[in-house]
Amino acid sequence: MGNRIAIIGAGAVGGYAGAYMAQAGEDVTFVDMWPENVETMRRSGLRISHLRDVPEFTVPVRAIHLTELQHVSKERPFDIAFICVKSYDTAWATLMVRQYLAPGGFCVSLQNCMNEETIAGIVGWGRTLGAIASSITVDLCEPGHVRRAAGKSGASHTVFRVGEVHGRITERAQEIGRLTALADSTQVTSNLWGERWSKLVTNVMANGLSACTGLLSRDILLDDTLRQFTARLGSEAIRVGQALGYSLEEIHHIDPEVIARAGEGDPVARGAYDEHRLAEARKPGGGAHRPSMGQDMVKGRRTEIEFINGFIVDKAKEVGLSTPANAALTDIVKRVERGELSPDPKHITSLGLN
Repeated sequence: MGNRIAIIGAGAVGGYAGAYMAQAGEDVTFVDMWPENVETMRRSGLRISHLRDVPEFTVPVRAIHLTELQHVSKERPFDIAFICVKSYDTAWATLMVRQYLAPGGFCVSLQNCMNEETIAGIVGWGRTLGAIASSITVDLCEPGHVRRAAGKSGASHTVFRVGEVHGRITERAQEIGRLTALADSTQVTSNLWGERWSKLVTNVMANGLSACTGLLSRDILLDDTLRQFTARLGSEAIRVGQALGYSLEEIHHIDPEVIARAGEGDPVARGAYDEHRLAEARKPGGGAHRPSMGQDMVKGRRTEIEFINGFIVDKAKEVGLSTPANAALTDIVKRVERGELSPDPKHITSLGLN
């Protein structure tokens, strides 16, 4: 028998990757917290659309409510559970599915942020893997419909990076790589932690800014002050990651050292950074999307700011570094989230931190 797979959290990333698994004939069960999403998937299937190049499709899927997960106790347990919830829901979601895992079953964090330690604290390090979705630009635009603001990345950009926490290439890591490759390009990596921190830096540079300004990625990059602030945010995060000993990968297809020096004011690095990011914003469809935290703010949902920019601030304290830009952004996003401020670029432009 093939692996029995659970997608815990059928939102943008979980829905997107899981739909391709289901389309390929894998045994997938979607478990979600939004009743209307579950009912739409049951009634009409899971719909996947792209901005360009890829035909839209709808695949019939098995979708269940949280309250129905208990029925799995009467079925064959799950071999693989992809944890695809927001970071603040990781602990309870992992604890919930743990009792429905097969003896050799394991969990895969297919999320933003650094959640492997939380998952391992519940199921053990030996049952924990990581999977990173890099620059995937997906959103759950309506119940049962995941939309990607791009085509497939393919060879031009590796979307999924899968790895073991200990860095060895194992059969089960390769199996997760096979499953994610059904959706788009995948690499099984021996550098999970470096890949994870590099993706965290990507989110640090974009998500909170979209949430507190209300702007799309493109509009942030085309504004000189905001674009420079993205470099400052990334620079702080890169320096913290380096101090923690991570071997960072490219970020936005730029050497992380270039971003770090650009954020620190080096004119040559800043010129190279500006040239690259402006070209990214000006290409057809470039940056015409709202990062996940910006989507959350529009929908009135809780953001992951504490697990992204706030996480950088916390880790910086451990290594004796100062991260004023990330600290300021964390505070602003929290205030916007509470309704004390309305989204506005002036929250950043008035800081004078570039």
